[in-house]
Amino acid sequence: MWLNVSAAPFMLTGFPGVEAAHHWISIPFFAVYFSVLLGNGTLLYLTKDDHSLHEPMYYFLAMLTGTDLMVTLPTMPTLMGVLWLNHRKISQGVYFLQAYFIHSLSIVESGVLLAMAYDRFIAICTPLGYNSILTNSQVMKLGLGVPMRGFLSVLPPIMPLYFFPYCHSHVLSHAFCLHQDVRKLARADITFNDVYPVILVALTFFLDAPIIVFSYILILRTVSGIASGEEAKALNTCVSHISYVPAFYVTTIGLTFIHQFGKHVPHVVHITMSYFYFLFPPLMNPIIHSIKTKQIQRSIIGLFSVHNRA
Repeated sequence: MWLNVSAAPFMLTGFPGVEAAHHWISIPFFAVYFSVLLGNGTLLYLTKDDHSLHEPMYYFLAMLTGTDLMVTLPTMPTLMGVLWLNHRKISQGVYFLQAYFIHSLSIVESGVLLAMAYDRFIAICTPLGYNSILTNSQVMKLGLGVPMRGFLSVLPPIMPLYFFPYCHSHVLSHAFCLHQDVRKLARADITFNDVYPVILVALTFFLDAPIIVFSYILILRTVSGIASGEEAKALNTCVSHISYVPAFYVTTIGLTFIHQFGKHVPHVVHITMSYFYFLFPPLMNPIIHSIKTKQIQRSIIGLFSVHNRA
């Protein structure tokens, strides 16, 4: 048995049974990664460059976009390394660090979605007080508080992983780092690591999501009393957010419960859900917001027209 964290690396796993086709499987994954980087990178650039997007609504969108990129970037090297080079070894320290960032950023993203719902609630339900409530100072506090909640709340289950002894095989189920995956190899009492994630999910995702839903119920009540033309205009600013919320929460909560309670679920379901969790929300974010948000559409058109003139 290995007791030293640095002594034995973990072994990542790609797609069991089809290792010969890993190079072909890598093509769609690389295309998705490229699309995620290009789309989210463009959104971040537009938010920085276009002064018409320097509003709280778009600051929160930039936070969401940055979070999606930060979730994607750590997983890309390990996954593509396995598919392209069959490079499966990863040191335990690097594995735990990647797992920490992956799980922290999920909590951060949930908090950003909650902040975006709060922004739309204030903008539509109390429009006259919007600028006095969501001041730059308030936005900065939210911008610091949301990441702090994510990065601090995930420390308790990740820190013990550094000190657990592990099974000799060290073979993991995925090509990236998940707390749910590595704890199964621990040869120690993992009761805390079993219970804490469930409580954390209950206190974050199952708290944030109902608050978001409730805020939109109040928004719909407010909008229903507005004249028809104004009603459509007010709801238009919420459509992209409403469209993205299910893409995030369904994949996140689904992955959590499959890993926690799906011991008899086929392994292919675990793998499929994990890749949906990492790639689907970041892929959909720029697509949804560029299609549904007119101001971003105008910024994209302006960006291309400037390059065409140049």
